[in-house]
Amino acid sequence: MTRRRHLIALACATALAAPLSAHAQADTVKIGVILPMTGQSASTGKQIAAAIQLFQAQNGKKAGGKTVEVLIKDDAGVADNTRRLAQELVVNDKVVALAGFGLTPLALATAPIATQSKTPMVVMAAATSAITEASPYITRTSFTLPQAAVAMGDWAPKNGIKKVVTLVTDYGPGNDAEKYFSDRILLNSGQVLEKLRTPLRSPDFAPVLQKVRDAKPDALFVFLPSGQGAQFMKQFGERGLDKAGIKLIGTGDITDDDQLNDMGDVALGVVTTQHYSAAHPSPMNKKFVADFQAMHKFRPNFMAVGGWDGMRLLYNGLNASKGAGNDALMAALKGQVFESPRGQILIDAQTREIVQDIYTRRVEKKDGQLWNVEFDVQKSVKDPGKTK
Repeated sequence: MTRRRHLIALACATALAAPLSAHAQADTVKIGVILPMTGQSASTGKQIAAAIQLFQAQNGKKAGGKTVEVLIKDDAGVADNTRRLAQELVVNDKVVALAGFGLTPLALATAPIATQSKTPMVVMAAATSAITEASPYITRTSFTLPQAAVAMGDWAPKNGIKKVVTLVTDYGPGNDAEKYFSDRILLNSGQVLEKLRTPLRSPDFAPVLQKVRDAKPDALFVFLPSGQGAQFMKQFGERGLDKAGIKLIGTGDITDDDQLNDMGDVALGVVTTQHYSAAHPSPMNKKFVADFQAMHKFRPNFMAVGGWDGMRLLYNGLNASKGAGNDALMAALKGQVFESPRGQILIDAQTREIVQDIYTRRVEKKDGQLWNVEFDVQKSVKDPGKTK
């Protein structure tokens, strides 16, 4: 009898535990965030992970009536890792969304998984225009290189820059930056004397910088992925290009807020176009920067704001879909408009692409620190790669 009672009690406990476990799972939604936390692009992962932590600390861990659990995975910037992690997050962890993606190849490696599983995918960093066309389940809270490059292609000729050399990293965003800046310069009656490229992994800028010096352009236009700016700026100074009368212009990656104070005075006066600066003067951004630095002891950059806004997008979407995923969540991500630390942003309902202001900034020193100080803006810029 004692054994029989024990078996009955065990059966009852098991029966009770099953619905309790299912109920606990039903009350939780998981977001899988894949970032390069180690490797050459680790600064990108550090910034986005820090922004996600701050967002949840300030906005709580509830959305759509459910607890939001964020699972951060390190792909070390390797596409095969990204693909494997995305598969595991979708199949094993049953995530409601995928997010992160520090580089274009990492986002593209995940696109088929998002499509097959109908899992919304929020790109917080990667910036090649074509990414959102790789799956109907992809949207973006970072930017596209054509947005920044076209803005610089308009500014430069109006400010005495007619002859340029371009220098970009040889992968998707670099190709975009080179094409859209060059096309715009030519449209504005300028000249592109030479187009130079460096590898994504372990670049040595010295040989190409010597070619730039020999070409004697009015300016050098540069795109580099986040994290390579300090090394480039050091070699730009060592080669004496700043003293040879060659202006340095580019997209905001080259004067990355995260590294700007390490670049030294060689960065002073560099003009860039980008969607975010830690010096953006809005009250919301001042609070964002102060809170971020208080929590993490370093300055947020454009990657951080992509992560912050990505979480805001997902929380808003989960609230609208009442915690549902798949097509219901994807529909709720489209068309959102909200105020970001960078200014107002919109997710275009047709392209799923971000529409945002693009700022022209100059590096200046204030209170002993270097900042990207905005002095002009193009409002509500759509991705030029999708407006033809």
